[in-house]
Amino acid sequence: MRILLWDIDGTLIRSVKTGGYKDYTIPVLEEVFGTAGRLGDMHVSGMTDLQIVFEALSDAGITQDDILARAEVLVSRLTEEARKVTGNGTKFFELLPGVRDTLEALAAHPRYESALVTGNIKPMAQLKMELVGLDHFFTLPGAFGDESHNRRDLPARAAERIRKHLQLDLAPEQFIVIGDTPNDIDCAQHFGARAIAVGTGRFYSREEILACEPDALLPNLSDVDLVLRTLEKL
Repeated sequence: MRILLWDIDGTLIRSVKTGGYKDYTIPVLEEVFGTAGRLGDMHVSGMTDLQIVFEALSDAGITQDDILARAEVLVSRLTEEARKVTGNGTKFFELLPGVRDTLEALAAHPRYESALVTGNIKPMAQLKMELVGLDHFFTLPGAFGDESHNRRDLPARAAERIRKHLQLDLAPEQFIVIGDTPNDIDCAQHFGARAIAVGTGRFYSREEILACEPDALLPNLSDVDLVLRTLEKL
């Protein structure tokens, strides 16, 4: 058995507009904390949502403790604002090549089960998957960006839940993180999982990804047979 831990942004879907998340995040930070800090100028690919907020507001004198104290309100308002801004999702998010066909093939394969391990806060991840019609593919509990500011923590959290859910003693190397950034590769390696990188992210070159030494690199998910052959080797 192999458990596939999927990143979302840049791996499964993409915002039609680069930095589209700022359309709903900046007004919420201004509402909750009185400022969005330096978020407007930040490059955040691969970061967890908590990490983004911590770094955006650090120069404004707002501490991590201040943010964590308002985390429940922050998560609720971000989700509300995102649902309002994105509407039905069709003009805001696009599926990346081959994603639906790949997920369908994997769902039909007895070796694989899928979960989300993403920097998105949980309700945001669920909203995005709902809007693009992928939510039914992720049958296992995952881990999300409102649980830690450090992405390295997320695979272990997901694995603990999945072991309990399946009542199986799964080794770290039975987990495969699939993502588009160096942070996805790093969190897999930190946990002891395998890492498959996909070249569909906006911000990292093939050379930058290969320098992180993933177990495999796919240009995208459009060749389902290639995806399956790659997974079979891990």
